[in-house]
Amino acid sequence: MRKRLRDLGITVGRLPPGKYNAITDVPGVLVGHSTLICDEPRVARTGVTVILPREGAIWRNHAFAATHTLNGSGEMTGVHWIAESGMLTSPIALTNTAQVGTVHEALNNYAYEYGWTEVWDLPVVAETWDGWLNDMAAFHVTKDHVYQAIESARSGPVAEGNVGGGTGMICHEFKGGIGTASRMVSCPSGTYTVGALVQANYGEREDLRVDGVPVGREITIESVPSARAEPPGGSSIIVIIATDAPLVHSQCKRLAQRATIGLARVGGMGYNGSGDIFLAFATGNQLASETQKPYELQMLPNDQLNDFFLGVVEAVEEAILNALTTAETMTGFRGRTAYELPLDELERLMGRAH
Repeated sequence: MRKRLRDLGITVGRLPPGKYNAITDVPGVLVGHSTLICDEPRVARTGVTVILPREGAIWRNHAFAATHTLNGSGEMTGVHWIAESGMLTSPIALTNTAQVGTVHEALNNYAYEYGWTEVWDLPVVAETWDGWLNDMAAFHVTKDHVYQAIESARSGPVAEGNVGGGTGMICHEFKGGIGTASRMVSCPSGTYTVGALVQANYGEREDLRVDGVPVGREITIESVPSARAEPPGGSSIIVIIATDAPLVHSQCKRLAQRATIGLARVGGMGYNGSGDIFLAFATGNQLASETQKPYELQMLPNDQLNDFFLGVVEAVEEAILNALTTAETMTGFRGRTAYELPLDELERLMGRAH
C-alpha cells in the first residue's frame, strides 16, 4: 500500500499543513485528472491534470500571477500574457510534451462552448516528457480527455502519483508523477493558505534527499533498477503554487522564485535538459474581466512575506516527495519499467538518520 510522506511518519518543514495537505486547501482551487493507461492499439501511459482557480470562474474573475523559469528546456503556454498583464486568465493544464497543442485547443474550445469567454483566451498548458513509458507518437490525449479532467475537478483530497499528466513520469530514476502539499501561513494581516502541485519528472538518483538525508545514494541500482530519461539529465518539473492571500503580480513572482529552493531541497539541479518552470497565483483580489470600474486592490506588506516564502519552499518539497511515495511501479512502452521508491527502505534510512 503506497502512502503519502506524513503517513510514513516523515515530516518536513515546520509550518502546519492545511486540512488535506494539498493545493485544494486554498479556497476555490479544484483539481481534476484524466488518466490513460492501455496497451492496445498502442501503449498509453499518459493523461492530463487540470487546476481550476475560483472553481473554474478564473476566465471571468482573474487572479494576479507570475512565473519563474529555473531552466527552460520545456514549455508553458500563456506566460507572455501573464508577464504582460500580471494576471492568470485561464485554468492550468499539465500533460506530456507532445500534446500541449491538443490540450491548449481543448481549453479554448471548452471556454467557448460553456460561455466562459466570447472574445479570446490564452490558456496555460505545461508539459513534461513521458516518452520513456508512453508511446508519445500515438498522441493519446484528446479534447474529450481534457473535458473529463475539467468536469472531474474537485476540492478536497487530490489523487497523486500515477494519475493525470503524471501517469508516465519518472523522478530521481524512480516512478514519479503528480504530488501536492500545503502550508498554513499566519502574519499580522491574517492567516492564509499556500498550496503547491507538481508534475515531477526530473533528477538523478544520487541527488535525491528527504529532509536533508541523501537517501538516493543509499538505494542501489542492484536493489532497485534505475529508470532514467534519455539522455541523462533530461526531463522536467512543473510547479504550480496557489494562495488565497491578497498578493499582487510582483509578489507572486517572488513566490514562484522560491519554488527553486523547495526543488533544491529534494535534489533538483536544473540540469541542461530539464524544463523547470514554476507558476504562482493569488486569489485574494477580485479581478472581474467585465468591470468598467477601477479594481479595489489589497496588497500585503512585503515585510510580511517571509513565512509565505517558507510555505512555498516546504509545500514544494513535500509535494515532490508525495509524488515519489504515492507513485507505483509501472511497465510501459517497449517493456520499460519505472520502479517505485521502496517505502520500507525509505523508513529505515530516515530512522537511521534521525
